Amino acid sequence: MSRIVECVPNFSEGRDLTIIDKITAEIQKINGVELLDVDPGEATNRTVVTIAGDPDAAVEAAFQAIKKASGLIDMTKQKGAHPRMGATDVCPFIPVSGISMDECVELANRLGKRVGDELGIPVYLYEYAASKPEWTNLANCRAGEFEGLKAREGIEKWTPDYGPFKFGKSGATAISAREFLIAWNINLNTKNTKLASKIANRLREKGYAKMKKPGVFARDENGSVVFIPGKFKGTKAVGWFIDEYNRAQISINITNHLVSPLHEIYDEACKLADEFGLRATGSELVGLVPLDAMVDAGKHFLKKQGVSTGVSEADLVNNAIMSLGLSEVSTFDPEDKIIEYRLRQPGILTSKTVTDFVEELASDSPAPGGGSVAALAGALGAGLASMVSISTYDKKGYTKHNTEMDQIAIKAQELKAKLVRLIDEDTEAFNLVMAAFGLPKKTDSEKAARDEAIAGANRGATLVPFEVVKLMPELAKLAKALALHGNTNMTSDAGVAGLSAVMAVKGAAYNVMINLQSLPDDEFSKNLRAETDQLLAEVGLIADEVREIVESKLWA
Repeated sequence: MSRIVECVPNFSEGRDLTIIDKITAEIQKINGVELLDVDPGEATNRTVVTIAGDPDAAVEAAFQAIKKASGLIDMTKQKGAHPRMGATDVCPFIPVSGISMDECVELANRLGKRVGDELGIPVYLYEYAASKPEWTNLANCRAGEFEGLKAREGIEKWTPDYGPFKFGKSGATAISAREFLIAWNINLNTKNTKLASKIANRLREKGYAKMKKPGVFARDENGSVVFIPGKFKGTKAVGWFIDEYNRAQISINITNHLVSPLHEIYDEACKLADEFGLRATGSELVGLVPLDAMVDAGKHFLKKQGVSTGVSEADLVNNAIMSLGLSEVSTFDPEDKIIEYRLRQPGILTSKTVTDFVEELASDSPAPGGGSVAALAGALGAGLASMVSISTYDKKGYTKHNTEMDQIAIKAQELKAKLVRLIDEDTEAFNLVMAAFGLPKKTDSEKAARDEAIAGANRGATLVPFEVVKLMPELAKLAKALALHGNTNMTSDAGVAGLSAVMAVKGAAYNVMINLQSLPDDEFSKNLRAETDQLLAEVGLIADEVREIVESKLWA
């Protein structure tokens, strides 16, 4: 698995795009990291930049961007709606894949030390990288904003983690390791920031001040204002007015979308808005969002509509976009805004059109071959199973099967996604075998390394079609259930799904067996052969039942 970290530096400039271009140009010079998103805000006078890639490259890119920003942004002249204390206000590292939170803490410390030592900018570490409990909360690090920094000098509790204890025109920078943060604004049909703030205070974890009586805050024994907690953990929110949209928004930061999902917050915001005589008219995502947050939202709103959730990932994402009103004030393009979509590489086969795929298949190139075609056959069968189940769900005469059809649709979508990946993986595995055969073999050590690489590649090329074999009993079972209980107008489609399972399992098994011929007859090969035979027989029995059910209905 590739080691991928996300880094999201926020710069205190959102109006002069030439400055932002100069900063992001420094990021683009660094190999191994990709500039995923640049989101400037005029009213907030802040730009959120998202980069991702190799951890070492991300540290280097962040440092170069901070260095450039320190020479271009003068905080003594900067004003904006968003809280800020430095030219580069914050710079968090977020684990994406193959890297732990502890490793991101190390990255934060490495960057912080370099920024302090080489640039002379005071650095405070927050969230998971915090050196003291009170700095876990970014708001505590940024208290007083840039204008309050001078008053910190000489006060021990404000000593920075790195850099001089002296604040210049670049201010201070907060660096961290944290979970994925979703920056999200909910749009309201009002200009009234007071009402927006009331809603925000009831959503955020901190909550809102308790009143002893009108105009008088309730206080505890220490004289501190008592707060009534808001509904959502790991959520910060404020109400503000955005000139460019001519409306108020609830600006929200979600630090754990699994605990506080987008859809639940939006539903509650709609409810609270209604109580205040307002409407939540849509929302706006700043920066990127994880795919699972969008998929979960899509499922949530489909359930509310009484519709099966067993639809494609693309449909779930589209439903989330519509239901959350994400394109109301600016276009939401999932290819640009969902982090997994930005980082994924196009499949060598699955990115082709059907015509191009078939032409490639029909060429003299040895790949793609039967293994990829077997995976494709399984994916097509899973697609048919999903179609039949969705077309049966909640239809007159079939409502008693709603739960079963919904479960089938969900399982079919999962199978389809796995099999689509295996289409490319089979060809990639074959290419690795060819690459191993091309290794040098002049010396004994080269020959040994080549033999080892060939053996490893052949095992990989055997295991990919075996994954297809293992998935086919599930597809055959889905086809049988659909043949029995699915919409009778689609009996033929259920039958073709069953036939697809047979073609896929036999085609994949052929590829397992031919690859086993290149491997020693050891325990690995014997076990794989036995499991393949067992699964072939299992799919064959179920497929025969599907055929009998389907043909009894079609030839009745």
